Amino acid sequence: MLASTLASIPSPSFNTIDIGPLSLNLYGLMIALGVVAAVWLFGRRLEEREIGTRDDASSIAIWAVIAGVIGARLYHVATDWDLFADDLGRIPQIWKGGLGIPGGLLLGIPVGLYLAKKRGIPMAAAATCAAPAIPLAQAIGRWGNYFNQELFGRPTDLPWGLEIDPIHFDTTVYAVGTTFHPTFLYESLWSFGLCLLLIWIDKRFRPAPGQLFVMYIIGYGIGRFWVEGMRIDRADELAGLRWNQWVAVMAVVGGGLVLAWMRRHPSPEPIIEMPLDEEPGLDEVLPEHLLAEDLLADDNDVERSGGESSA
Repeated sequence: MLASTLASIPSPSFNTIDIGPLSLNLYGLMIALGVVAAVWLFGRRLEEREIGTRDDASSIAIWAVIAGVIGARLYHVATDWDLFADDLGRIPQIWKGGLGIPGGLLLGIPVGLYLAKKRGIPMAAAATCAAPAIPLAQAIGRWGNYFNQELFGRPTDLPWGLEIDPIHFDTTVYAVGTTFHPTFLYESLWSFGLCLLLIWIDKRFRPAPGQLFVMYIIGYGIGRFWVEGMRIDRADELAGLRWNQWVAVMAVVGGGLVLAWMRRHPSPEPIIEMPLDEEPGLDEVLPEHLLAEDLLADDNDVERSGGESSA
């Protein structure tokens, strides 16, 4: 019944939206929507911990996202250099696809943490707040691959197989009408589930600052490994594994070692210093019954001294 109902996921008939003279590329739009959602969640978590504001999140995100996009593009260019060697003008054309998430993380994360520190937000705590926000952005941004009809998996006859226009695959290898695994959807769902899992872990166990972010790295690596293994786009391989699978393995193994060390040497929760003009008054520090006793004692002293307090 399900197979006859779904049959397959249709390929998109467009990848741009025209608004008057303005043409919006849906690949870029999905990435932008993912960034907006991530900044919102990041800012909300900063405020919940009382270590920053949504304005802080926006200010940090501006440069962290720019750095992330640059890093993601450079990673893609470096790992697929033969696609650009004869046409360097293709390098800045990110709207056509080609952003490597590992490179985005490698450059975007350090920039974001540096900016957080400059704004007085402890880096480990900032990383904890950002941990579920990043996979939320990835979950939304992956839909850009759907509109570009790229990075799909091997052929499948499952009812959620993805239809792809013949121009986007080798018709000498795959017959016209072949449906493929929608790896963009698999990674999107994995990333969204990881976002929810990290939020639950944070609320349930309250890991020490920084640990939640390492859990994200491990979770992303696990998901990327099996999704990457399904893809059929051209990629360099080493010992039978695609390059990005090796990167995912390093993320899982390295993240596991770092997390083990961090659990043995946990960072303390940040101490929020109260501004001098907001120091609590006496009535906020002492219990009510002690305040009453102090006031009564003061009245008795005044009576004994003839009605005036001593200088």
